[in-house]
Amino acid sequence: MEYKLKQISTSGIPEAIAKAELYRSLSEPEEAESICHDILSIEPRHQLALRLLGLALTDEFSHGGSDRFREAEEIFDKLADPYERHYYTGILYERSAKAQLKTGRPPRAVLTLFELALRSFAEAEKIRPAGNDDAILRWNRCVRLLKNPTHGWEELEFEGVGFEAHDAPPR
Repeated sequence: MEYKLKQISTSGIPEAIAKAELYRSLSEPEEAESICHDILSIEPRHQLALRLLGLALTDEFSHGGSDRFREAEEIFDKLADPYERHYYTGILYERSAKAQLKTGRPPRAVLTLFELALRSFAEAEKIRPAGNDDAILRWNRCVRLLKNPTHGWEELEFEGVGFEAHDAPPR
């Protein structure tokens, strides 16, 4: 027996988006991912569905799922707004680095990911909408993590390429 996917209605997209957001909040990223694919099958450039799909994939990084980094990166590249492209790419790097730290990878192996996250957040900050400090909040979280001595960061040489002197990761 062959099963075929069914198509949702265009008028059902708002409710489907709400369900995808709900499943993400319930830590069920696979369910959110499936819903986003349903939306994108009828509206391939739907920006909110793309964003939610990329985030659902990064949610899976910390749930023991396969690391679908490249897939999430390609999805975030499809975001039309330059701020969102930089911001969500930063989240991609940050979440990948955190997931790898949790699996026991040494700080040296994930440092570049954190630096790429910081670079993406810095770019997003430059073009952020008025009153939107999300990129700064994510930047600060990464910096605090990099200052946490339990990971042994002080033994590593930080690149700091492309950062202002006051923005560079700690040395």
